[in-house]
Amino acid sequence: MNRLLVVMGAAAVVVAAGVVVFLLLQHDQGGGGPVAARSPVPSPAVSSPAAAAKSVLTDVHGAVIEELPDDCAGSRYPYVCRYVRDQLLAYNQGLLSRGGLTIRTTIDQGMQQAAQRAIDAHVGRDDPQVASQALIVPGEGAIRALATSNASGQVRGLQQGTTAMPYTLAAALAKGMRYDDGIRARDTYQATGYPAFKNCKGENVGDPMHVAHNREPAGGFTTLRSGTRGQVNTFFLGLQQMVGLCETVRMAERLGLRRADGRPLLEVETFTLGVNEVDPVSLAGTYATLAARGLHCEPTAIAEIREPSGAVRAFPPRCDQALEPAVADAVTGLLRADHRTLNGVGRDAAGMPGTADGYMTAWYAGYTPGLASAVSLGVPEQSFLHPLRDVTIHGRHYARVDGTIIVAPIWKATMTAAVDGTADTAFAAPDTGRFGGCQDFCGR
Repeated sequence: MNRLLVVMGAAAVVVAAGVVVFLLLQHDQGGGGPVAARSPVPSPAVSSPAAAAKSVLTDVHGAVIEELPDDCAGSRYPYVCRYVRDQLLAYNQGLLSRGGLTIRTTIDQGMQQAAQRAIDAHVGRDDPQVASQALIVPGEGAIRALATSNASGQVRGLQQGTTAMPYTLAAALAKGMRYDDGIRARDTYQATGYPAFKNCKGENVGDPMHVAHNREPAGGFTTLRSGTRGQVNTFFLGLQQMVGLCETVRMAERLGLRRADGRPLLEVETFTLGVNEVDPVSLAGTYATLAARGLHCEPTAIAEIREPSGAVRAFPPRCDQALEPAVADAVTGLLRADHRTLNGVGRDAAGMPGTADGYMTAWYAGYTPGLASAVSLGVPEQSFLHPLRDVTIHGRHYARVDGTIIVAPIWKATMTAAVDGTADTAFAAPDTGRFGGCQDFCGR
């Protein structure tokens, strides 16, 4: 009788384990996540070798990168390791504990190594300032490289600075403004009152006590074209006031901008000057949306996951048309003005350097038709206490670091190497009949 009870108990354990596996697989097939292939599910073994095996990371071509380590600080590509682990946890917390998975990433090892070489040439691994870079394919969202000078692979959000200005440009162009429309800008900007800016709840968030300055002398009538070329802070604050703070914030969200800490974007007067702390993936993703003529695709580092059973979970692109193609093309036309950085890349290219208030952080973000990238530089913890002024980075002293120094050369070196051997395509020409000249704000 006791022997019969033992046999029945063992059978019940096997059945229960099978039910748990079935329910987990059903959960993974839910909307918005990976797509599971219709493969048979074998009966689970209590101590099978596959269950105890390490999961393996491969690149986009299927070549093995490494076993997925528990501690990403020991990874070959620590930023990639952390991003993949975080993405797996977001999809299904049980995946990491199963083991035996073959995770085909979207990483191109040639691009990954090009990005790491460029960073290592300008920022030391022991420097308190951390440089990080993400490369994303427009129209797919596939992350081709994630490189950082931080050996742990931990990448924190930094204020994006003036790389936020294109969101205001997109909002203005979507409202019907033209390249040579503009406003009179001064060397300083001060809101006339609290109602000068309203957030998306309709609350007054203008700050009449705050005075914004330009990094270089500027003034007089400033157009979308000249304001972008000069990155004129006071112009963009006035332009954002004209088109609406909420409209600018919503435009950034549609293009894919997210805060690194997961909180909602700060809807404040200085939004267009980049006060939100973001990471390179989010910023590169918004510029990839512009490169893809307004098609936004959620960034992903995982192409598919193959389980020991042979079942395959695919991670197809998740895209939506966030911006009218003609408006995206018009923004691109304005962002092609940074000839010092963009010339010599070997492809049509557009981009913008980013400098945060007080030189707290430096960025460069830009794109070709087939690849977008963002590079960040700053001290991860309390960057406002450690501005990029009077600093020594990689053995070289800098009086100050803005978006044209260190990060721009990293971006250019990476992109020049990354696009080599890829298809040479061109940007769609802006519709000059719709966006050329001026219409309502001509400076008269």
